[in-house]
Amino acid sequence: MTVKQIENAIALLEYFADRKRPATMADVAEHFGWPRSSTFHILTTLARIGYLYEPRIREGFYPTPRWLQLVSAIAEAEPIPEGLLRIMRGLADRTGETVWISAASGQYAVFLDVIESEAPVRYAAKPGKRVPIHLTASGLALLSQLDERDREIILRKATFEDRGPNAPTNLDEVRAELTAGRQRGWFRSASYYSPDLGGVSVPVMLSDRLFAMTIAGPLFRVEALFDRFASAIYETIATEYGSDCSNTTLENVRQSGDAKRNP
Repeated sequence: MTVKQIENAIALLEYFADRKRPATMADVAEHFGWPRSSTFHILTTLARIGYLYEPRIREGFYPTPRWLQLVSAIAEAEPIPEGLLRIMRGLADRTGETVWISAASGQYAVFLDVIESEAPVRYAAKPGKRVPIHLTASGLALLSQLDERDREIILRKATFEDRGPNAPTNLDEVRAELTAGRQRGWFRSASYYSPDLGGVSVPVMLSDRLFAMTIAGPLFRVEALFDRFASAIYETIATEYGSDCSNTTLENVRQSGDAKRNP
């Protein structure tokens, strides 16, 4: 269930981010197909509380810097570790594919930061994207590090209607994917959620925060490289945080490639 007014306000902010110039009430109403009365109330409410202003009289509304101040304050309180951002940039340069950092949020893995591939055919994603935690490489990597009770609470709420052609079809198959991923040292998706797309993900535990680092792209291009991508993730983590980082922080996940393996 979504709250329409909140959804509309966020859509308006994304509209300005794409437009990059002021918009009149008529511009907004036409773009979204909103009634003029609803458009008026949304714009004037945001203006009244300081989130929109009119840079030039009668030329439309535009977001104020208050949005930036608000988001900056939030990000500063719980930032993505700079080391993880360096790992993501390194992997994007090394592989040429789309790379992202995600975290768990209930039934979903949420993309916190993304570097998209520059290839014409690529995995397209933006920060804030949510994907089912039980049907994706990122999600499986995150699930692998939750304690059994929390993991089972999430899995009992899982549904299988919205999935790709090769996805698990029931909880036993999801659990089998988790077991295989732990033994292999990395987690995979091959048309599990998005048809014809595939990816590799490794969990990353830093202090008390759990992330997943994922590399993904068109399945025809990346499937044969899954093991190589997993090794690249572990190697880059070791370069940034030390050779024993994954070995000493991850539970029941063997490391890939030539990295030191858990007993």
